[in-house]
Amino acid sequence: MERERFIALWRRCPARGGGPEPFVAYDELRRLYAEPHRRYHTSGHLQHCLGQFELARDLVHQPDAVEMALWFHDAIYQPSASDNEQRSAQLFLRWAQGCFEAGFARKVCDLILITEHETPPRTTDEKFIADIDLSSLGLDWEIFRRDSDAVREEFSHLSDAEYYPAHARFLRSLLERPRFYFTDFFSERYEDTARRNIERYLGELAKANLV
Repeated sequence: MERERFIALWRRCPARGGGPEPFVAYDELRRLYAEPHRRYHTSGHLQHCLGQFELARDLVHQPDAVEMALWFHDAIYQPSASDNEQRSAQLFLRWAQGCFEAGFARKVCDLILITEHETPPRTTDEKFIADIDLSSLGLDWEIFRRDSDAVREEFSHLSDAEYYPAHARFLRSLLERPRFYFTDFFSERYEDTARRNIERYLGELAKANLV
């Protein structure tokens, strides 16, 4: 994880003059992303997201808010929980209290919550963070398969009969969208490959009688 990058971001954000030092928040994030139960939602996923963000930085309206939301969007991750994004947003709010302006903090929280992928994004920045979070689905098949296996490992507490049908429903919901990615930038970059990857993966699951 990029300590100096995070500290520079923290110090750029609209401040209220108080709150914790950025290195304290960074050390906590580093600890969280290194939790032993994580296989996909690690600092590697975060670094991928930050790299994709850099490609699109000039297209978002509030880049510092989007970047801060990316740092925190998977800070809390328990595979058995359904409120990880809400708890990640709450964690950010605890760190932001007394440190950042209220409007900025609220914006970051809203962006974190969009990565639940349950509510369609409305604003440009919401669309970009949603696309960034799912951008790895459009990478080469070998990476897609590796990431899929890593997510499955995170849910090792579930049987195949519990895990794969639910996961397949989520993937099918993505395929049913008129367009997989919400922004032209990511649609042009990853749309076709993401659809091929998901269709191939679902076909493999069906062939193995897992869905």
